[in-house]
Amino acid sequence: MTVPLVIVDGANVVGSVPDGWWRDRPAAAARLRDRLAAVLAEGLPDLPGPVEVALVVEGKARDIPQTSNGVRIERAPASGDDKITDLVRVEAPARRTVVVTADRGLRARVVPLGAEVRGPSSVPRR
Repeated sequence: MTVPLVIVDGANVVGSVPDGWWRDRPAAAARLRDRLAAVLAEGLPDLPGPVEVALVVEGKARDIPQTSNGVRIERAPASGDDKITDLVRVEAPARRTVVVTADRGLRARVVPLGAEVRGPSSVPRR
């Protein structure tokens, strides 16, 4: 059985918590990266672990370092939504793929490609 992939829309999930993230976007993305490590073993509601987690980062947050915590950093050269759509296009045919975002436009792009979508509250944000 193939391990499911959880793709996290970093900008969207970080932006879902009004904690001052806009003052230091890279630090906010790094905090999210570190919190997502728990998802690897625990999974998401209705998606038990283990899962693979890919955090898509863009803009000022693009240069956060990759760590050894197991969360894969995917750097979007331009639009994070485009990067996520490309990942879904490659991954969804072969394994269960879940995108974590509240972006309706992104949802409309990835669901027809075979992805499921969960809201930002499905992952640890604080």
